Amino acid sequence: MKEEISDYSQLDKIISDNTAVILYFYSDNCAPCVQLRPKVQELVEGDYPEIKLYLIDAESNPEIPAKYGVFSNPTIILFFDGKEYRRESKYISIPQLSETISRPYNMLFDAE
Repeated sequence: MKEEISDYSQLDKIISDNTAVILYFYSDNCAPCVQLRPKVQELVEGDYPEIKLYLIDAESNPEIPAKYGVFSNPTIILFFDGKEYRRESKYISIPQLSETISRPYNMLFDAE
């Protein structure tokens, strides 16, 4: 599932109410952001369907990246059980991101 977020007040609840969440901060003026976004969506939808993916336009909603300490695009923040697990910025490798997600994801969702 992917969803655009434009109101940061709902994010704390989303993160606490879901076992696994990815916040993807981007700018449409950022070429790596534009190239990476569909790859991240494909990875999550194909390999990690229990993760909730939220896309955040950092230029249109500057208060959201400020709240999460995001200073560059693209930035991905991965949360498990309401806690920040990993943060990746700028040069993000899809295979490395998948490896980062795999172990905790399998522990949480294969056990159910």
